[in-house]
Amino acid sequence: MNSYEGEEAYVVISLINPQGAYEKTLYVLGPDKQWYKTLKDWHKFQTKSKEKLSAITGASVSGGDRAMKTIEIEDSKIDKGYKLRFESAVEDQKYHTTDAEIPLTTTALAERAVGNGYIRFVKLSKVQ
Repeated sequence: MNSYEGEEAYVVISLINPQGAYEKTLYVLGPDKQWYKTLKDWHKFQTKSKEKLSAITGASVSGGDRAMKTIEIEDSKIDKGYKLRFESAVEDQKYHTTDAEIPLTTTALAERAVGNGYIRFVKLSKVQ
């Protein structure tokens, strides 16, 4: 995370389909459901889809900290036009619909993606 003052950031990692729509929530960094509405675009999707999030939630992230999470991406989504979107919000501060986005291509998954909001960068590592 970039250094910033204030409350901890809530971050959602979503699978975005080739048409640019939310397909699935992969991870939510932020435990309190009352603040999910601050992640406006994702919250609209989540409210309609009624996904169960209990197994994919964790602590929010403070300014200057980092988080390491394990997410599962099906091999069938690689090189098929899908993306990972990292959406972020901080109470009483700016909301970033696309703080970082990574195309699910073999090449892009090996590179570091720079954030344009609260996220400094995202680096993925394949777990065997």
